[in-house]
Amino acid sequence: MPVSAIAGGFYLQEQSPKETGRALSGGAAAGDDPSTIYYNPAAMTQLSGIQISAGGVVLSASAHQSNRGSSRTIPGSATQVPVTGNDGGNPFDKVIPIPSFYASAQVSDRLWLGLGVNAPFGLKLEYDDGFFGRYDSLYTDLKTYNIQPSAAYKLTDNLSIGGGVDVQYVKVTLTNALPQLSPLLADGFASVKGDDWTIGWNAGVFYTTGDTNFGVHYRSGISHTLKGTQTISGLVGPLATANASVSAIAPLDLPDIVTVSMTHKLTPKLRAMLTGRWYNWSRFKAIAITPAAGSPSIKELDYRDSFSASVGGEYDVSEKLTLRAGTMFDRTPTNPQHLTTRVPDGDRVWLTGGATWNLSQAFALNMSYAHTFVGKANIIRPDSYYPAPATVTATTLAQTSGNADQIAASLTMRF
Repeated sequence: MPVSAIAGGFYLQEQSPKETGRALSGGAAAGDDPSTIYYNPAAMTQLSGIQISAGGVVLSASAHQSNRGSSRTIPGSATQVPVTGNDGGNPFDKVIPIPSFYASAQVSDRLWLGLGVNAPFGLKLEYDDGFFGRYDSLYTDLKTYNIQPSAAYKLTDNLSIGGGVDVQYVKVTLTNALPQLSPLLADGFASVKGDDWTIGWNAGVFYTTGDTNFGVHYRSGISHTLKGTQTISGLVGPLATANASVSAIAPLDLPDIVTVSMTHKLTPKLRAMLTGRWYNWSRFKAIAITPAAGSPSIKELDYRDSFSASVGGEYDVSEKLTLRAGTMFDRTPTNPQHLTTRVPDGDRVWLTGGATWNLSQAFALNMSYAHTFVGKANIIRPDSYYPAPATVTATTLAQTSGNADQIAASLTMRF
């Protein structure tokens, strides 16, 4: 499944169609849908019997890059020459599906078991041939598949604990053009591919007074070691010796995530929700590729820790129909000093709305819509290639902007 991110680094917030409708404000405290397995498995104790939720989000994203004076050097000369080309077009697919599946089962009055399957991180961009930022990036495809068996235990009628194991697979492909010693020659090409399986964990606490729910959840960071192949081709002259396909490894450190949530029943039909999240993105330092032969390649990114805050509400129009809405601010973890066209990112604001239609006591249909406003960002990206005296420095100067729309739906089944 191709997935994409337009902010929040490459973390995909869209893990529940129901949560999308309230801008993820239910978070660790709502406990009203099997997707709570991802947000806080401790809240499974609010789900009776066996419940299954299957659905997904269809994301339509756009981004635009404008050239603000990109340039490159020539070895042995102090002259900077312009890097020209097209704007790369919209690098995102027109329609991007992000599916998810959750199932919970009440084993006893105290014990619940659950399973979640989703894609919590992802990024896919492909710029047109001749893109002015081609030395920075051309194609990026990062996919994750996360399998989360979970359990929850009710300590008292008000207090529950829960946790799970995250079995995660990641697969990455990155490509970019390589400058020749002379700007008059056709570019070379670099590609790296790798994958990895790794295990993480998560745990949470849920407390309810009846009218008010509180939830706290921690998801561990996961450290992948990608193993695959690096391929360099098309270089000529003294650089031609670098043309080869060799095995390579690269670390990928994904962030810890802490979620704190509260929901409160204002009236028998009206509920308010509030959630804050902290992301330990400072674990993600660089794209560092170490080939079996040749020099390592390090692209500094130095992500910063980030946060998001969301508020939302729900109103039960009738026993069959519930309406919801919300908003969220999500700060980008990207470092302004190391922005890249590989992750065209900026702070974003969500506006969302949604509804649940209870088709019967056993089936409920959730529908949501969200629009994301993404702030503009300026990219100043100098990257150096090859050892001295053949060093070429290509500086990508660009402004990036974009937005996204989401349509989400899921079917919840209760037995």
